[in-house]
Amino acid sequence: MFIDLLRSRRSIRKFEDRPVEAEKVDLLVEAVLRSPSSRGVNPWEFVVVTDPAIINRLSTAKPHGASFLVSAPLAIVVCADPKRSDVWVEDASIAAIILHLAATDLGLGSCWIQLRKRDYDDSKTAGEFAADVLGLPAEMVVSAIMAIGYPAQQPSPHLKASLQYDKVSVNRYGDKE
Repeated sequence: MFIDLLRSRRSIRKFEDRPVEAEKVDLLVEAVLRSPSSRGVNPWEFVVVTDPAIINRLSTAKPHGASFLVSAPLAIVVCADPKRSDVWVEDASIAAIILHLAATDLGLGSCWIQLRKRDYDDSKTAGEFAADVLGLPAEMVVSAIMAIGYPAQQPSPHLKASLQYDKVSVNRYGDKE
């Protein structure tokens, strides 16, 4: 059941040193291409990266929160053309979470590396850096990178008791019943 997938899902930042099979990469690509998109515009595009040298360069896209990518055998970069849709951010985000959940369903681990609105250095954003590494056309922006591989860690699922039910209102904000 889908709820079981959500219960077991965790962000994975340590990966085994083994490649993801081509069949699983194909399934991930199919899953992400089936992502919902506002009005079916599909402003997103994806770059599947298996070259360790390119993954290594992408792991330096921002000062914090991307270095673990270097240990991933697979990165899928979520890009979009902002001119194609005014809700490209939402569409790209939906695609990224579809990738995350599909990876979990395939027995893989993954972690979302946010690049949008992050800096590489004082003169370039993390997205611009990644776009340069990948040779993206000028109109394309990078939203995120999904680090994917076989997990080398197995964090425990979040306990139901730890869920923030206090953030749920019924019918009107602040109403708890």
